Amino acid sequence: MDGFAAVEFGFAREVLQRGIAALYVVAFLSTLNQFRPLLGERGLLPAPDLLAWATSSKIRTRMLRPTLFSRIRYTDRRLVALCWAGMAIGALLVAGIPQLGPPWLPMIGFLLLWLGYMSITSIGQTFYSFGWEMLLLEAGFLAAFLGSADQPPPTVVIALFWWLLFRLEFGAGMIKIRGGREWRDLTALMYHHETQPMPGPLSRQAHLLPKWFHRGEVVGNHFAQLVVPFFLFVPLVTLLAPALRQAQGPIQSVPLLIGTVAATIVILTQLWLIVTGNFAWLNWATVVLAFSAFALPAWVFGMAWVPEPVEGPQLNGIPLYWIILTSAVGILYLVLSWPALRNLFARRQLMNASFNRWQLANAYGAFGTVTKRRVEFVVEGTRDVDPDAADWQEYEFRGKPGDVRRIPRQFAPYHLRLDWLMWFLPLGHSLDDWSTVFLVRLLEADPPTLRMLRHDPFAGHRPRWVRVVTYRYRFATRAERRAEGIVWVRDQRRVLARPLGYER
Repeated sequence: MDGFAAVEFGFAREVLQRGIAALYVVAFLSTLNQFRPLLGERGLLPAPDLLAWATSSKIRTRMLRPTLFSRIRYTDRRLVALCWAGMAIGALLVAGIPQLGPPWLPMIGFLLLWLGYMSITSIGQTFYSFGWEMLLLEAGFLAAFLGSADQPPPTVVIALFWWLLFRLEFGAGMIKIRGGREWRDLTALMYHHETQPMPGPLSRQAHLLPKWFHRGEVVGNHFAQLVVPFFLFVPLVTLLAPALRQAQGPIQSVPLLIGTVAATIVILTQLWLIVTGNFAWLNWATVVLAFSAFALPAWVFGMAWVPEPVEGPQLNGIPLYWIILTSAVGILYLVLSWPALRNLFARRQLMNASFNRWQLANAYGAFGTVTKRRVEFVVEGTRDVDPDAADWQEYEFRGKPGDVRRIPRQFAPYHLRLDWLMWFLPLGHSLDDWSTVFLVRLLEADPPTLRMLRHDPFAGHRPRWVRVVTYRYRFATRAERRAEGIVWVRDQRRVLARPLGYER
């Protein structure tokens, strides 16, 4: 690292740019497949209705985050065009093509991804209310200033990625310590693998591990989130200490090695979460961000990284105009970060909160409390006339538990939004507005809605009645699995509400 140029972090930049762009491709693909039935012109929570409400008053307009659809009328076709454009730009950045040009070229690409996806999340309502949405937006904004392949990455931007990763990890750790007692008495992971929103194929095996292992998981989590993040900033010593910066060989690289070890610990903990759950792109994004502290010092390979000559005024191989621009971004972040910094040490810490309309320098966190019992809302339908004597059949969702014999699938980093929202319903012990409309769409046998499901028991035909039944789910023991071939055991069945039907 030499002044303005983070020379040893060229590999880190490659991972950041291509990894973040790949996550945008996944996010736009998820939106392309799900936004219209959930939030489109005839969605469960129509975005045009939100936009009409917001634009009817200047006060309400300020409540809406920036979106292209406040300037141009929303249509499903325009939403599709935006998704395809986002995936195309993201694919180019994954391939590294814009990075071969001047630094402003990948900057434009990432800023287009940022603005395009913000236009979607701003009208996404509860279906886009997850912390990883704002995380992707902030990461995309910062990636815009990493520069091109013919120059080293700017130190200030690499450091801003460390600050983002610090807020993400340390914020999550503090949320847990301040949250449920299960995180303090080390029992949280005795429940979490079973009760998490959308288990993966290895979640049951993780849940059945010994209690001492689960206590170790919690201790490891606290270490990775509350201690390790501070070591991400150690490589700054090479910048702040001129004598060390001029040293050669391993001595110069000790701070870089410490940062790399810290990043490796974060990556390993996130990989464990990836193989034991389905948290959309949250863990994948954290892995990508952790590579920002992954340094490859030149002495390890016995060679120096030399940038290509750059036309015009430059400093440390970086064009002067780019240094000025990235320094301005750094100053902007110093100003915007004060609320997030204060929030980290506040008694009433906010989780997944944004302090400005552009969703930069946010507060992050997850699972401050762990649900100890898994209750599932199971949707059933029948074509019989009399609901009291009917033969009810279940609708199957793609990700959330249903059939007790079905092994959960791995979907992350893809985000199944309907399945995730279904997990939240039992926490409120009732249906809400969008879920009631969802039942109406099932009564109508609405094709876009049915395509979001794994199985429609009526093969596209309209049922006469639909209802919601609740069950308590738990993972089957090893003995139950061997004897009955089941993955889940469910009991405590209860009909949540009277059947919903229609007149023929």
